[in-house]
Amino acid sequence: MGDLVTEVLALRDVSRSFGPIEVLHGVDIALRPGRVHALIGENGAGKSTMMKILAGYQPPTSGDVLLDGAQVGFASMGEAEARGISMIHQEFNLAEQLTVEQNIFLGREMKRGLLLDKPAMRARTRELLARLECRVSPDRVVSSLSNSDKQMVEIAKALLRDTRVLIMDEPTAVLTRSETAILLRQVRALREAGTAVLFTSHKLEEVEEIADDLTIMRDGRVVWTGAADRMNQHGMATAMVGREMSDLFPDKTGQPGDMALEVSGLSVPGHSRDVSFTLRRGEVLGVAGLIGSGRTETFEGLCGLRPATGEVRIFGQPVRIDHPWQAQARGMCYLTEDRKTRGLLLTKGMRENLTLQALAKFDRGLIDRRAEEAALDQAIADFGIRGHRGALVGNLSGGNQQKLLFAKTLLADPQIIIIDEPTRGIDIGTKQQMYDFIRRLAAEGRAIVVISSEMQEVIGLADRILVMRHGRITGELGADATEDAIVRLAMGVAPLSPEQETAQ
Repeated sequence: MGDLVTEVLALRDVSRSFGPIEVLHGVDIALRPGRVHALIGENGAGKSTMMKILAGYQPPTSGDVLLDGAQVGFASMGEAEARGISMIHQEFNLAEQLTVEQNIFLGREMKRGLLLDKPAMRARTRELLARLECRVSPDRVVSSLSNSDKQMVEIAKALLRDTRVLIMDEPTAVLTRSETAILLRQVRALREAGTAVLFTSHKLEEVEEIADDLTIMRDGRVVWTGAADRMNQHGMATAMVGREMSDLFPDKTGQPGDMALEVSGLSVPGHSRDVSFTLRRGEVLGVAGLIGSGRTETFEGLCGLRPATGEVRIFGQPVRIDHPWQAQARGMCYLTEDRKTRGLLLTKGMRENLTLQALAKFDRGLIDRRAEEAALDQAIADFGIRGHRGALVGNLSGGNQQKLLFAKTLLADPQIIIIDEPTRGIDIGTKQQMYDFIRRLAAEGRAIVVISSEMQEVIGLADRILVMRHGRITGELGADATEDAIVRLAMGVAPLSPEQETAQ
């Protein structure tokens, strides 16, 4: 372990403003060699801004950045990297059209004389990927990779550098449980090697497992800091949101109504086959399964985002859906899991994003900007969207982007809503708000599908749960489902009998 007293990188009384808006208010944090320091807080608490200042992406408005106890001012992230500070971003920083190997060595190419030393780079790439137990070929183009494999490539890039401080922004957000376990083993290895690690995660069980030190932020301020073993998950959640979090999931009080959706023999070539299910008004149907089970692709096919075959009835009427606008015209909308590239226009404002899917409502020959602004006022109030209304959507926190995506979808007044990974990459307080939104929509008589990789989320929200494996539904569970039952169906293992469950 490294020296527990010496601070390798620290902020002292740092504030940061964007125009007239101050987003950090006199924050302190100290990272020490051989220690994992967890940084947690709600979306919009100021974590990302703090990390960017530490990594040289942004200067503080006031206060000091200290490296080895001496005041320093990084002119750029490159200068910070040259001093041994690396950052793995929540949003991938990869060149999509280059290969895995080219991305890992981009800007750090190995040479033999004037020529690139391709054999050496190939061997080093294989070594790094093997260390992460990632079986992706170095020749694969990054755009063809899954999100979890892209995250592993990002981590491999960081491992390549001679890193004294590694800043990890939500590194497990898109990883499976097994991939997360691999990542945490690497974090422990870095800690043992003396690296100072700043680790942010909305998964409090990970924080509890990996962190030596802990800093909690709320509304741009540090509200708690100290040894991580002094704070349990309940205390973390309460400190983050400033209120008790004992009831994370709302009660399932609704009663299913009329049949809203009937799907028979739905197949999406290359992804799923012969998927059949029903969905009623007022019902939340959960869809669980491991990554690669075909969950997302199946419902993208249902909504016209992928070619699909099969029989679909909406409110008793047979329909053919080849394009998303046809689904929307029938009252069915899909909230993508990828809000950054497929759900929102990051270089536009809130108003343009909110009304894009329902522009016909605002068409008076010309677009009625006053009506759009009124709709945005209502969305901000209804969904608790925080942030300057004139800000680019790409500058909003993940939780506020997700709220805006909800508001955008609901502006079209859908009666059947398919929500893919509703809380990926958002904090526990915003999760609670999302869960309340979803149950409120069901209480209004809308029919809801929730696709999620978080089993507790599916169990806590859904009235029924479908489990998928290799593109097929392997079973259906009721509201009293257990994680064990979901995992067994997801892995193709026979479920336990009631007697076996009791014996366990």
